[in-house]
Amino acid sequence: MGTISFLIVLSILVFIHELGHFLAARFFGVKVHVFSIGFGKKLFSKYYRGTEWQFALIPLGGYVKMKGQDDTKPGLQEEGNDSYNNKKPWQRIIILFAGPFANFVLAAILYFAIAILGATSLSPTIGQIIKDSPAQEAGLKANDKIIRINDVKIRTWKDIGNTITQTKGALKFFVQRDNKIQTFVIKPEISDSENLFREKIKKRMIGIAPAPKAITIKYSPLEAISYAYDKTVESSKMIFLGVQKLIQGIIPSSEIGGVITIGKVISDASQSSFIALLAISALVSVNLGVLNLLPIPALDGGHIMFNIYEIITKRKPSDKVFMYLTIVGWVILASLMLLGIYNDINRIILKG
Repeated sequence: MGTISFLIVLSILVFIHELGHFLAARFFGVKVHVFSIGFGKKLFSKYYRGTEWQFALIPLGGYVKMKGQDDTKPGLQEEGNDSYNNKKPWQRIIILFAGPFANFVLAAILYFAIAILGATSLSPTIGQIIKDSPAQEAGLKANDKIIRINDVKIRTWKDIGNTITQTKGALKFFVQRDNKIQTFVIKPEISDSENLFREKIKKRMIGIAPAPKAITIKYSPLEAISYAYDKTVESSKMIFLGVQKLIQGIIPSSEIGGVITIGKVISDASQSSFIALLAISALVSVNLGVLNLLPIPALDGGHIMFNIYEIITKRKPSDKVFMYLTIVGWVILASLMLLGIYNDINRIILKG
């Protein structure tokens, strides 16, 4: 069941990505010869309205084959106004960007659905008070539930951290204790901490830890739109920063996961709950969108860079340079894929 869930989710994400390219291409009048989910040997196909829609043997990606666009033939010229290579650079950029953009839109839709159905978060209930911390000195206790800080309504534990770090000076905490509301004025201290990437940082803290208590929050449609936007932006920033930290060497290459890890995460989520499956699907969709925007030749981001170069210089890169950089791009992608699989196998061996 887990494998089936993985293949279904991946196929949907790939379909949406390629649909973005397809719709933008058709909007500008570009003929699309093939719309494929998967690579390699064709398993099933149907010709419809000028395009061959197909499923291929290797379900780890997909592509749309447009008239006048072929990475293996950079100098390809196909006549006609329905040819990709005859479109203006800005039009080609939109066609290229439309794939990743579709993944961001899908993620936002999934996050919206999660908000409507009920998002699971940590309760803003204190589980532990650090000794001699501002929280202890102010009188907070374990099992206190924080419901408001100044004028900010608190729904989840994450709201507490965000409010403390994004404000200045002393804060007024409204706490529910024994079915009564009590107030405490607390001045956070700048303390040592770690960020998501295990880097040492300084931030405002009051010295509390959450109780292991999950809550489900359902949002109104208007609130759900804001939630979906915030989660999509937050996920995108997290992945962009993750790539940056990986390049800087802050995140070790051993942390890179491959298709096996992705499959396991999706499989585990599908067995946990429908909401968990939606959440991991949204995150993978954002991941697909961000990674395709990286300026690596052979990816959408690389092709966008070629078109930006053409806009600036008023000429296309030479066929030789284009082919050389594309080959380099494929080597980079293949190396990362192999590294991910190697790490996946290592994790399986170590756990076994």
